[in-house]
Amino acid sequence: MSLFGRKRKPQEPTCTMVVVAAGSSQRMGQDKMFLELEGQPVLAHTLLAMEGSSRVDQVVVVTREDLVGAVANLCRELGLSKVKTVVRGGATRVESARLGTMEVPQDAKLIGIHDGARPFVSSQVMERVVDQAAQAGAAAPAIPVQDTVKVAHNGVVDHTPDRATLFAVQTPQVFDADLIRGALAKALLDNAPLTDDCSAVERLGMPVSLVEGDRNNIKLTTPADLAVARVILEGWNQ
Repeated sequence: MSLFGRKRKPQEPTCTMVVVAAGSSQRMGQDKMFLELEGQPVLAHTLLAMEGSSRVDQVVVVTREDLVGAVANLCRELGLSKVKTVVRGGATRVESARLGTMEVPQDAKLIGIHDGARPFVSSQVMERVVDQAAQAGAAAPAIPVQDTVKVAHNGVVDHTPDRATLFAVQTPQVFDADLIRGALAKALLDNAPLTDDCSAVERLGMPVSLVEGDRNNIKLTTPADLAVARVILEGWNQ
């Protein structure tokens, strides 16, 4: 068969992933990034997931100043070839994400931002969100909210939004590189109190697409989450 007649497989989009692991862990009561799950720190599970994803070509880790050395050593011990650098985070989520994106190569087309405390992100979720971001410019995984949600003021219910329109958003959240750099710079300039990176893009009036998330892709925030994490790992190992 002639080489000229063979169809070439379209190149899959990839991103540089900024892993944000710079939080204070106050609700956990101890440093959650180095809590052990099956003999490895939480952050190790997260970074190994990135290492194994075909949609991630490089990783930038953002952590607290006092943990930069420990995280760098962890990356060396795990032999993580995709980790480009480990940098100090900021006082807020927005500042930490911004500092991470500043380390991404200027020629990168897509930048992903992922919570270091989400160790169970699957390759399927990463494929879906990177593919959608490559088409739409901004995308995040999400799952439908199962509980009824009330909007209240001073302890009194104001209204009950339609549950069918509510989604719990996860990470990684993936963006056109120039878009997220500009959005985070603007949010930082405005001192905007954002809890996720999509919000920085939404503030600019830009749409964010949602893709199917994964209920196992939990964020470890409180001690109760660790019990759930161990159940997830047991299920994976069966």
